Amino acid sequence: MPFPPPTVHGLTTTEGPGPARSWTVSTAKPVRYRVRFAPGVLDPRTRALARAGAPADGPAPARRLLVVEERVDLLYGDAIRASCEAGGHGEYAIHVLPAHERLKTMESVYSVVGAMDRFGLDRRREPVVAVGGGVLLDVVGLACSLYRRSTPYVRVPTTLIGLVDAGVGAKTGVNFGAGKNRLGTYHPAVETLLDPGFLATLDRRHIGNGLAEILKIALIKDRDLFDLLAGSGRRLLDARFQADEPLRTTAHHVLARAVHGMLEELHDNLWEHRLERVVDYGHSFSPTLEMRALPALLHGEAVNLDMALTTVIARNRALMTDRQSERVLAAMRALRLPVHHPLMEPELLRDALADTVRHRDGMQRLPLPVGIGDAVFVNDLTDREIALAAEELARAEEVRSDA
Repeated sequence: MPFPPPTVHGLTTTEGPGPARSWTVSTAKPVRYRVRFAPGVLDPRTRALARAGAPADGPAPARRLLVVEERVDLLYGDAIRASCEAGGHGEYAIHVLPAHERLKTMESVYSVVGAMDRFGLDRRREPVVAVGGGVLLDVVGLACSLYRRSTPYVRVPTTLIGLVDAGVGAKTGVNFGAGKNRLGTYHPAVETLLDPGFLATLDRRHIGNGLAEILKIALIKDRDLFDLLAGSGRRLLDARFQADEPLRTTAHHVLARAVHGMLEELHDNLWEHRLERVVDYGHSFSPTLEMRALPALLHGEAVNLDMALTTVIARNRALMTDRQSERVLAAMRALRLPVHHPLMEPELLRDALADTVRHRDGMQRLPLPVGIGDAVFVNDLTDREIALAAEELARAEEVRSDA
C-alpha cells in the first residue's frame, strides 16, 4: 500500500492512489510598512536618517548606501553627508543619480543595481535609502525589488508629488518605449519619511505638480480637503507649504489628509487585484498625454488635464452641477494648473482610453466625479462625449486668453 503524501498547510495534491502528479500551492505574504512625517529628517540630532528602516527594537544599520537625486545632492548633499557621519555608520556611500521622466528607464535601474553591487550590500540588514522625487523613488524601488529578488529600501521624498503620491504606495516602475511605467513591480519601501521642509527649495511649478495629486484625492473622496485647497491652495503654492500660523496648520492638514486619503484607498488593494480604483482618477488619459508631450508636461499637469476633461464630462452627464464644475476648474486655475493642451485632440484621447482599457482587463472602469468628494465608475464613455468635452475646454481657454 503506497504511503500518502505528507500534509502541508496551503499545499494540496491530486487525490487518488499512487504518487501525486500535480500540486497547488497557496500562501500569503504579510505586508507591513510605515509612512510618517519626519520634520528635519537630515538633522543629525533627530537620528531619523540613521535609524531609517531599522527594527523598532534593533540597532541602526552599521553601513548605509544612499541613492540621491542629482539636484537634491547639489542642494542638500552636505547635510546628507553630515547626517551620515553623525549617525555612527562605519561605512556609507552615496550614489548620485540624475532622475527625470526621460531618464526613467532600465538604464537608470542598472545604475542603482551597480551601486548596490559595488557596495557589497547586505540585503537583509542594510536597507537602501532613496532621497529624491517620484522618478528617483520609482527607479530605486524597482532596482531593489530585482536585486537578490527583494532588497528593502527607505524612501525620503523631496518633492510634493513624492510626499503625497509616489512615496506612499507599493508600485515601482520605469517607462518603456512610449509606455509610461510599462515595466514595474509591487515593492513597498519598509519606511517612508516625509519632511515638508524639502519643499522650500522646490520651484512653484513642481509644487503645483504635487497639488494636482492632492486635488485628485479631494475631488473623488474628500470634500473638506477640496474646501481647504479652494480657500488656501494658492497661498500654499506661493509659500511652498512653508508658512507661519495659521497657514502652517492648514499646510499640515492638507498634507496629512492627502496622505491618509491615498493610503486609505491603497492599503487593502496594494496589488491592484480590484481594478476599480478611485485613485485612478486623472490617470485614464494622462499617461498617453504625458508621454506624447514630454518634456513639456509634468506628471501632475497631465493628471490635471485628465481631471479637467472628466470634470466637464461629469457635468455633461449631470453628475456635477454647473456651479460645482466651475468651482473645480477655478481651483485648478488658481493652482496654476493647465486645464487644456493642444494635444488634447479626439484621436489622441481615443487612443489613450483604448490603451487604458487594455490595462483594465478590457473595460473602461473610468472614475468620474459625483459632485465634489465622491465618484462613480463608468464603462460606457463614448468618443463623442470625450471630443465634445475637449472642445468645450478649448473654447473656454480661448475666451479667457482673449479677455
